[in-house]
Amino acid sequence: MASCELYAFTCGQLTIPHGFLIQGAKGKITVPVPSYLIVHARGRVLFDSGLHVEIQRDARAHMGERGVLGTTFHFSAGEEVGARLASAACAPEAITHVVNSHLHYDHCGGNAQLPNADVLVQRREWEHARALPDDDPAYRRREFDTGQRARLLDGEHDLFGDGAVVCFPSYGHTPGHQSLRVRTARGEFVLCGDACYLRESLEKLALPGVIFDRDAALASLQRFRALAATGAHVMFGHDPEFWRSVAQAPARLA
Repeated sequence: MASCELYAFTCGQLTIPHGFLIQGAKGKITVPVPSYLIVHARGRVLFDSGLHVEIQRDARAHMGERGVLGTTFHFSAGEEVGARLASAACAPEAITHVVNSHLHYDHCGGNAQLPNADVLVQRREWEHARALPDDDPAYRRREFDTGQRARLLDGEHDLFGDGAVVCFPSYGHTPGHQSLRVRTARGEFVLCGDACYLRESLEKLALPGVIFDRDAALASLQRFRALAATGAHVMFGHDPEFWRSVAQAPARLA
């Protein structure tokens, strides 16, 4: 069976209200902004692309007053996705596909650095994002609609037709959130995006304080539990403790 190489890296950090991630949690939490490179015989795939490089220079000017409300950005030169790819000996121009879990600014902000990539996103996510005003604090059209070919998916999608890289719906955080299953020599990895922020989210089925569809989000967590029960490695989206133990590029995760 076909398998891939998998590399992980973080593209800066955000300090946000803890209650965004776990309903009822108090105070603030500083979380990583992850991205992944998948190397397949037929292409190089990026799962999520982190923050826009302009945030390094002036977050308020780029995001606007609503965009920075309640958020502190920790994002320095060299942490943008292009530089992180270079650390794995991969030029941004070599990326053939970018799979966006969803279109919030911290998951698609680096898309413009990937000029030759097709963008794979769930159709319902794309349509939801495009229906919002341009100054929406979470969805920013100049970050997700950057001129590459958009391939709009309706449900599960086997990217290369061999089961090695499979997009699957994990709705709830947003209307069209998706996650990614990646088959490697070390087994299957599940890249959750924001459908499972923290290890605690999965262990306790703890839903976040900010959510689009609670029932769908709970169903997504239950699916992750089922995948973990089969031996899959679940990669939590924004868990700072978990990410301290994750091997980052140029080291190979799997």
